[in-house]
Amino acid sequence: MIGSLDTAILQQIWWILAAVVGSLFLFLNFVQGGQTLLWQVAKSDTEKSLVINSLGRKWELTFTTLVLFGGALFAAFPKFYATSFGGAYWVWILILFTFIVQAVSYEFRKKPSNLLGAWVYELFLFINGSVGILLIGAAVGTFFTGSNFTLNEYNQVTWTHPLRGLEAAFSLFNLSLGLFLVFNARVLGSMYLLNNIDFTFGPEMEPRLRRSCLVSLICALPFLLYVLVSLLFMQGFGFDESGTVSMVSGKYLQNLLAMPIVLGLLLGGLVLVVLGVAVTSFMGGYRGIWFGGLGTVLVGLAVFFTAGFNNTPFYPSKADLQSSLSIYNASSSHYTLTAMTYVAMVIPLVLAYIVYVWYLMDAKKVGAEDLDDSKAY
Repeated sequence: MIGSLDTAILQQIWWILAAVVGSLFLFLNFVQGGQTLLWQVAKSDTEKSLVINSLGRKWELTFTTLVLFGGALFAAFPKFYATSFGGAYWVWILILFTFIVQAVSYEFRKKPSNLLGAWVYELFLFINGSVGILLIGAAVGTFFTGSNFTLNEYNQVTWTHPLRGLEAAFSLFNLSLGLFLVFNARVLGSMYLLNNIDFTFGPEMEPRLRRSCLVSLICALPFLLYVLVSLLFMQGFGFDESGTVSMVSGKYLQNLLAMPIVLGLLLGGLVLVVLGVAVTSFMGGYRGIWFGGLGTVLVGLAVFFTAGFNNTPFYPSKADLQSSLSIYNASSSHYTLTAMTYVAMVIPLVLAYIVYVWYLMDAKKVGAEDLDDSKAY
């Protein structure tokens, strides 16, 4: 049955699957957000260890999801993968470097006689949660603002800017999207830590986390507002039935109006994030992470769908409009997409396993007794 699907349908299915994985990654950024809160909410070594050991149970899931997202794009849309990673390699190298130092920090922060000391590894965690997420947001922003590349008839990429992708961070739109993701990750980090830590041995940290959740949302709002207003009024990239790309006034507003479900995902997601903050900061609840997490996933889906559907190139070129990539001209063959779709049918089982393992890991909150374990971070 899957093999009889039209190529265009398979391409859309795989953009949806990639969007789901990318949106789950944005939710799992609560780890990175929590890392940036370390010096703000933890005032003693015990409190720092509680935060790091709570986040340390999940950091591998974030990294694995990022790798899975890259792998899905490589398999389903290889031309995009080759163009972006082959041309804008400095931004991707820097992003991956921040995740490498994150892994090193969790493993070596408390190792006896380490040369750098715990403070340096904590700084690495802050860099991963701030610079790493900022650059990821800037890279996603290029889905709307475009990138500096051209492709020849053999699909060889030429990057026309010497910064090789880092220039994306100098666009106000891209920078605003990146900063919004940083502060949203801090919101999620506050919610998760409140839900996961036993504050018996650190009761003073709980009100700091609730305050941080609200402050982070307030800091995120100006950047979110700028991104939303820009999307409504900026020129966008569109293509016609022949595949010719052109600039279209109000393109992304048109996309949202043409796809009311996507508009609903965006508005519903934002409402859920605000609801999660209200539950956390004003109602004294501990389950705000589930509202905020679901809301972040819905917003992420809306962003990916707006960028890739309704005759919109998801990786547009500012240097040469006709080099822009869409889900239709950047995808794998029908055979490859079909084979991958059969493999993807096991995804629900994998997700069920992850949910089960997550439940086991969080069945007991992290407390001071967990810090004496030889496996503690």
